[in-house]
Amino acid sequence: MTSQASPHTHDVLIIGAGISGIGAGIRLLESNIRNFAILEKAGDLGGTWRDNTYPGCACDVPSALYSYSFAQKPDWSRAFAGQAEILDYVRGVADRHGIGEYVRFNQAVERAQWREAQGLWEVQTADQLYFARAIVVCSGYLHEPIVPDIPGLRDFQGKVFHSSRWDHDHDLTGERVAVIGTGASAIQFIPEIQPKVASLAVFQRTPQWILPKPDHAIPDIERRFFQLPLTLKAWRALLFGGFETFGVGFRKPALLKQLQKLGHAHLNWAVKDPELRAKLTPDYTLGCKRVLLSNNYYPALSQANVDVFATGLKEVRGQTVVGQDGSEQEVDTIILGTGFHVTEPPIAERIFNDAGQSLSQLWADGMQAYRGTTISGLPNAFMVLGPNLGIGHNSAFIVIESQLNYIVDALATMRDRQLSRIDVRRDVQESYNRKVQRDLQGTVWNTGGCSSYYLDKNGFNSVGFPWSTLEMQRLLKRFDSGSYQLTPASDTVFGGRS
Repeated sequence: MTSQASPHTHDVLIIGAGISGIGAGIRLLESNIRNFAILEKAGDLGGTWRDNTYPGCACDVPSALYSYSFAQKPDWSRAFAGQAEILDYVRGVADRHGIGEYVRFNQAVERAQWREAQGLWEVQTADQLYFARAIVVCSGYLHEPIVPDIPGLRDFQGKVFHSSRWDHDHDLTGERVAVIGTGASAIQFIPEIQPKVASLAVFQRTPQWILPKPDHAIPDIERRFFQLPLTLKAWRALLFGGFETFGVGFRKPALLKQLQKLGHAHLNWAVKDPELRAKLTPDYTLGCKRVLLSNNYYPALSQANVDVFATGLKEVRGQTVVGQDGSEQEVDTIILGTGFHVTEPPIAERIFNDAGQSLSQLWADGMQAYRGTTISGLPNAFMVLGPNLGIGHNSAFIVIESQLNYIVDALATMRDRQLSRIDVRRDVQESYNRKVQRDLQGTVWNTGGCSSYYLDKNGFNSVGFPWSTLEMQRLLKRFDSGSYQLTPASDTVFGGRS
């Protein structure tokens, strides 16, 4: 592609330097697309694994599968890697591929708008204005924390922080602590802080299905084995196949009800108190919410210094937290394990079409995209981990790399066919989403009887992917130019044949 543009005009701007953004940069370099920049809001790369540093933070996908296919790691320390090791891995991959020179740190995007007259995206940060022929949004959905609007919370005189903004300078030893929410983060940090605190009040709005976690330290002999040719690739393929088999249950919930027996057995074995066990027993089908893995969450809740309140939080009154059922607990610190904005991503409020409509306005009735990647009316724009690509049973790397295949092929098509503009046809997008919503109707997310981040405030499933991961890879293998309005370049050429 061309490199004749002004310093802040690029062929491609990537928004976000997490796993998606780093992967996008690497794939662009492999395709000989070098006139790009990665805009990162923070002072370092790493995305969600940079931000989430709470005690016990770890992945719930096996390490061998939670990695780039082109940069597999044979020497993970554990079967399920912790946050620090994953972050080191991601940064190491970025370093080896020279991604650092393309990253512009402390460049949070305030507004990105398509300018039809110029055929460019105009991207504004606090102190810079960029122009790009295409943008790839890699902002993810596990980094903008939800801070609930609870009466009295702002006036609380103690310490308050979200799990994704953990205050490591604040010592919890001997404190009375309240944890609000019992999702994926909370089940990891609660066992870590429980032995330190004087008392722990856990406010649980909805119990979770929790399965045993087959985690273990990987011995040296096993690491040496995975350095042999093809062994790691074979193990990765085996894990992928196993998770795909499990994923059938999301589309046929009756199968997941059989797996619930393991969840019941795990709960019954770990929790002997019948009253506590009743509080922790879900009343919906396993898989309706994210399936969680833990060996130490239930034992932690069974300790004498822990009280589980099966209620959401109603208000904070002075030093007292008050549940929706009227239960009260006096505390020194409140930790919010309240999750992230998934169905209403904040980045959507900062992306605009030529007419000045924001993506959040276009998505007022629910997030929709074509193959989770492109959005009609936003030319030359791509979104990684976009609508209806949540699979719930396999590695996010598989989704990301599938999309990058599609995106890079689209950009190469623009270069090779000298196109200035591509925009997915509205009828194609609408037809695709009708099929998505039709086939979601029988999935566990729609029929399992729970409230989850798969469903937005209107009950619309804008997150789940209704088919197999193999089908996702097929759909995203190549750019299907016939589904798009293609505009040949006139004076402005998208890239060059370099």
